[in-house]
Amino acid sequence: MPKTRKRRTAPTRGTLFALLGCLPGLLAVGALVVCASGVERTAASRLDRSGHPAAEGRPSSAHRAARPRIVPRSAWLDRATGRTQPPPRYDDKVVAVFVHHTDSPNDYPCADAPRVIRHLYAGQTGARHWDDIGYNFVVDRCGTIYEGRAGGVDRPVTGAHAQGFNHRTAGIAALGTFTAGVPVPRAMTDAIAALAAWKLGLADVDPRGRARLVSSSGLSRYRAGTTATLPALAGHQDGFATNCPGAALATRLPAIRERAAALQGRTPATRTPTSRTPTTRTPTTRTPATRTPTTRSPVTRTPATTTPAGRAPAGRTPTGAATRTATPTAPRPAGRPAGPSPTARP
Repeated sequence: MPKTRKRRTAPTRGTLFALLGCLPGLLAVGALVVCASGVERTAASRLDRSGHPAAEGRPSSAHRAARPRIVPRSAWLDRATGRTQPPPRYDDKVVAVFVHHTDSPNDYPCADAPRVIRHLYAGQTGARHWDDIGYNFVVDRCGTIYEGRAGGVDRPVTGAHAQGFNHRTAGIAALGTFTAGVPVPRAMTDAIAALAAWKLGLADVDPRGRARLVSSSGLSRYRAGTTATLPALAGHQDGFATNCPGAALATRLPAIRERAAALQGRTPATRTPTSRTPTTRTPTTRTPATRTPTTRSPVTRTPATTTPAGRAPAGRTPTGAATRTATPTAPRPAGRPAGPSPTARP
């Protein structure tokens, strides 16, 4: 028997209307899937490599430096020394770094640095009644960086290192005393530069620039509430009346700023050569002095009249001689030769 072909029935209008009715629902489901995927990606981007929430104020920036090796505070703080302290406080970001020195001996072995930091912690939390060590970081003379104040090295922890300017700043303390004439180890300054480059780079701050900070204490160099413009990588003395970080370390700060900027990948500062305009000197015209020739009248010399000895010429009185009054002479007899008058004798 011949096979009968089944006719394909065209979809009815009801089926088409049903499919069109489901289309908005399918689109809505797809939108929800895309939205959920975006939320998951955003949440994942807010976690750092260790799975903890990322620090606030981290912009997407090309000027970031590598994070240096930081020894955790557990390496220097033991249970016997540690104290119960309140939770750490945070700012939105770190826009400036203050460099300090600890005003402690310099001749410590680098392996003994944890003991020195522990001693600093005991003094600040004991006699000064602070809740923790004030510095966010401590760097020893061998270039080892230690975590200081608790709260997380990659977080904007509010420190207690620069009175009036603890907010939005980080304190880096050089372990030792660096007054004038004291050598500053190269390993220490390189470590400070690397730490500042990384910490400031989290907020895309140029270490060579300046930061606007609001003073919170009138004991600083600025009244409370005053906005001060300070170096982004500053010395403690820039915000407070002190000799910290010492004259020797303070003179190294410009080089530390340049090193930190280079670690962030910033271009070196170009110094425009100062064009010196040559001084045009107008030649001095010296007018020759006009000398009026002196007219010398010729001296008229009257020829000397030979006068007999003992008699002064007529009209002149001999110098130093007494004036004598001539006595009238008697008339000469006629024919008598003229001769000297008897009264004219000396």
